[in-house]
Amino acid sequence: MLELLEEKIKNKLPSAVIEQFSSGRELLEGNTQTDILFLDIQMPEMDGMETARFFRSQQKDTLIIFITAAPEYIFQAFDAGAFHYLVKPLSDDKFDEVFGNALLEIGRRNKGRDGDDGDYMMIQAGGVHTKILFKDIIYVEVFNRKVIIHTINGDTEYYGKLSDLEKKVGEDFFRPHRSYLIHFKYVLRYDAVSAVMENGTALIAKQNYPKFMESHLIFSIIFFHETDKD
Repeated sequence: MLELLEEKIKNKLPSAVIEQFSSGRELLEGNTQTDILFLDIQMPEMDGMETARFFRSQQKDTLIIFITAAPEYIFQAFDAGAFHYLVKPLSDDKFDEVFGNALLEIGRRNKGRDGDDGDYMMIQAGGVHTKILFKDIIYVEVFNRKVIIHTINGDTEYYGKLSDLEKKVGEDFFRPHRSYLIHFKYVLRYDAVSAVMENGTALIAKQNYPKFMESHLIFSIIFFHETDKD
């Protein structure tokens, strides 16, 4: 599986620098600086969730993509700060989609470090045009055909469709319910039925969660033991 995953990455990004680790402890002891971490969940001694929590305390910006045969771990995966979640056996189309979105996210972050505020949209309501930076959105809700965007600077309302906004904002956002779109950056905690955001708002969850640059990137892959049959 390690070799298969490396081959998939190289096919999409030949310039990638890849390191492989055979256990969570080996990864943590190596203290490797990485842009994207592919991480299995079911491993001996230290499982993927525990590994991710320790790793996240060392490297907060790494994109973690879990790969496993156990889809029931999806909420725990995002609780550990996962960028996405892939279920084995790996589909080429799904892998290409998730990996491509991860590269785009790295590109957006690099652009932001260069002084750019990042992606945004202009909202027109009541004769006023308002610039909304995607990075400042805490969550979005729809009520009586109005889309209400809650940001760190206040709220903005307009008539529109939440599905249209969802297509624009990217992988940092998640649609846990047809009425809500949440920004992972501002999630304090969540479980199978609710999510609590940094502004104290509790949101209903668990409706749609299963859907849920060519540059010199460094990838870490951690996987497997011989008895793993997923």
